[in-house]
Amino acid sequence: MKIAIISGSHRSEGESHRVARYIQKRLEELGVSDVYLFTLADNPLPLWDEGIWEEDPKWQQLWEPIQEQLRIAEGFVIVSPEWSGMVPAGLKNFFLLCAKDVLAHKPALIVTVSASMGGAYPVAELRTSSYKNTRICYIPDHVIIRNVGQMLQGEQPANEQDAAVRQRLTYCLKVLIEYTKALRAVRSSGVIDLKTFPYGM
Repeated sequence: MKIAIISGSHRSEGESHRVARYIQKRLEELGVSDVYLFTLADNPLPLWDEGIWEEDPKWQQLWEPIQEQLRIAEGFVIVSPEWSGMVPAGLKNFFLLCAKDVLAHKPALIVTVSASMGGAYPVAELRTSSYKNTRICYIPDHVIIRNVGQMLQGEQPANEQDAAVRQRLTYCLKVLIEYTKALRAVRSSGVIDLKTFPYGM
């Protein structure tokens, strides 16, 4: 089983990346044999343009190796900070770049982070607008990590809130693993037809 983690912050040392590394370690402890971590720190991807549809060498060299890792993955964790009540632009751009067969009918867990008491808006935004053409299947559970600077630091929980976040995150990762197993049957059923129906409505 391969699960990909997308760390959605543009910042070079953002808390989202620290959380993503924690999730990577936790997935490995839960028995996931292959965990791919891709970070948007320092904006490694240009803004979408039509060249991605036209086999532009720029996109083939930069994006294809990443897209192939995502295509092989069977499940995803999307880690997003909340910036001014929104998902970062680079993360939205990431979804625009994904070809129709990369994320389609694969489960994903949303994990949002906030330096204070926010974090709910990116959950709503991702569930509303990032699934239509990608066909990514967000599981019903999600995790909001508030006061993230105090969470997931060190091996042991710092307080009751940190312990609760760790417990919730572990539970949701276990649920994601089971959805990852289950949706294999959907993709192999022969029913999926992304050629005839390439768009989400």
